[in-house]
Amino acid sequence: MNLSMNKVPIQMLESPLLKTTSGYIDGNWCAADSARTMPVVNPATGETIAVVPVMGRAEATRAIDAAARTLAIPASIEQRRDWLSRLADLVTENREELGRIITHEHGKPWKEAQGEAEYAASFFRFYADSVDHLQPKQLADRPRNHSWTVYYRPAGVAALITPWNFPLAMLAKKFSAALAADCCCVIKPSSKTPLSMVALFSLMEQLELPVGKANLILGPAGEISDVLCEHPAVRVISFTGSTPVGKKLMAATAPHLKRLSLELGGNAPFIVFDDADLDRAVDQLMANKFRGAGQTCVCANRLYVQHGVADAFAEKLAQRANALKVGNGMEDGVEMGPLIDRNAFDKVRRHVDDAVAHGAQRVAGTEPVEPQPKGGCFFPPTVLRGVTHEMLCVNDETFGPLAPIIEFQEEAEVIEAANNTEYGLAAYVFTTSDERAERVIARLNFGHVGHNTGSGPTAEAPFGGMKHSGFGREGGLEGLHDFIETQTVPRP
Repeated sequence: MNLSMNKVPIQMLESPLLKTTSGYIDGNWCAADSARTMPVVNPATGETIAVVPVMGRAEATRAIDAAARTLAIPASIEQRRDWLSRLADLVTENREELGRIITHEHGKPWKEAQGEAEYAASFFRFYADSVDHLQPKQLADRPRNHSWTVYYRPAGVAALITPWNFPLAMLAKKFSAALAADCCCVIKPSSKTPLSMVALFSLMEQLELPVGKANLILGPAGEISDVLCEHPAVRVISFTGSTPVGKKLMAATAPHLKRLSLELGGNAPFIVFDDADLDRAVDQLMANKFRGAGQTCVCANRLYVQHGVADAFAEKLAQRANALKVGNGMEDGVEMGPLIDRNAFDKVRRHVDDAVAHGAQRVAGTEPVEPQPKGGCFFPPTVLRGVTHEMLCVNDETFGPLAPIIEFQEEAEVIEAANNTEYGLAAYVFTTSDERAERVIARLNFGHVGHNTGSGPTAEAPFGGMKHSGFGREGGLEGLHDFIETQTVPRP
């Protein structure tokens, strides 16, 4: 795609962290061999804010080859700790500007985007503090009358493929663990939000990483993904995105026996029992559901509320949702920005229209305003009641600011309903009974279950999905496992 094909206004984003908007291969900023470019659009205004190269097979191959060469030069634990610690500091120190860039390319409020930068820094800091766990380990005993040493080697060149909804944080989760493991990386951000990655690479120049240690490829997934799947030097692919794409990666990499770490789709149940603290449940839901305009893989997609408290819960939630200020994330007081593009807008509207057509009642939110060519795709926070399991919004991840309430009567009923999905990423349970919570959580098939909290992941704990939500973990010491090979050496 060339810029001349883009009909929206142009208002280039200026930033000290965006002195270039190029890719980064083998220690150098570079454009695409074909000279093709594509626009980056601010979803709040419809304006083109940057032009980036469209890279493909040739650039991806060069990046992998550069990473493979550098992989042969190991970095010490001390060196890796220093890189990670300094990178954490750089991201923290530049959180306001990184947040501003994220807001312009994603749309989320600036304060929220700064929070994403701080969240990203927490992963670099955690693995800086944890990298000593990769020191060689000597077994205490002498099985077979030998001494035994366990080494943790880098798994190989790691391809890190990240989505647009957390353009900085999702990369930080992967890159921090890969760098701690001493892998060399090829990073492919979403074409919708590449600028925060360009900004991060700009900061990383201060680290003086070995040439080829980290490479940035910009452009649509097609040719780039093909090379990442086929090239023998790539031994790990870490991907966050949709389940259908995850399945395609599995099929494409199976002949090459590559290691995959997949964080895929979700359909999170948010369960409120009749003994729950309703004010807390609503507070937590507001932060969980409407962050990023509901475009997060861990946000509540199905609200199960026990019959006896459904009226009170719905009233409290509707009042809060109607009070949210929606607008351009760079404006003061804005609490929710736009959806990422017209396709996202149309999907949310389709889910709302389907539910209403089948009997659901809108208790918060208005009819959305049709997106304009020079404006954003703003969708009003919407709460529905009378939702049933036949509706689209229950069976498909909406990925938008829609909160559908489904009433239930019994504990066994809601456990069965919550698990009645192919996904198993996140779930939430609100009850003041610890006994009930332990019983219910043990039966929920989700990798992350919040008890009286809508909190998402943290750097210190492993996070990942079950079933069609993928496998592998990010965060915690477990997050290192996808990027290391264990080598055992016995000695007489």
